[in-house]
Amino acid sequence: MTPKIYTRTGDDGTTGLYGGERVSKDHLRIDACGTIDELNCALSVAIAAPAPNEVATTLGAVQSLLFELGAELAAPHKKPKHSNMIAGHDVAWLETEIDRLEATLTPLSSFIIPGGTSAAAILHHSRAICRRAERTLVRLARADPGTSMISISFINRLADLLFVLARVANRAAGVADVAWKPRHEP
Repeated sequence: MTPKIYTRTGDDGTTGLYGGERVSKDHLRIDACGTIDELNCALSVAIAAPAPNEVATTLGAVQSLLFELGAELAAPHKKPKHSNMIAGHDVAWLETEIDRLEATLTPLSSFIIPGGTSAAAILHHSRAICRRAERTLVRLARADPGTSMISISFINRLADLLFVLARVANRAAGVADVAWKPRHEP
């Protein structure tokens, strides 16, 4: 018999962490997991937009890392068996990707308005979700000092990568980034 997708164990407003501990569904750790999941879903929308191949390939790798981060967050007291914790080399990989992709772009001389192609707009939205995830992780780290600070660095750098990927998506489609012009300037 195939197991059912529903368990009814969360009907009381709690959910299980890796290892069996149950916490409220509005617990900060669950908020962090949910925001990481939301970000991962938004990246799948960017890929389906469709995103240029170089963007989609990078996003696919990021999605796997976000699953690892989610597993890490769901296991506050031990490392899940089938997950690699986010590590310094993952942050370094994001930095390498940022540097590689930024070298293909015209340097910015002003702030830009989020948008352009569908993929770029979704990537800008994903960046905003990523920044929310970062704020949630910072709050979690303050509440639970055992939270990995590398995960905060990873999400911080990921937001930067998503900004660059949005610009790459626009460049690949021949769409210029829109410079922000404050109302008081001509």
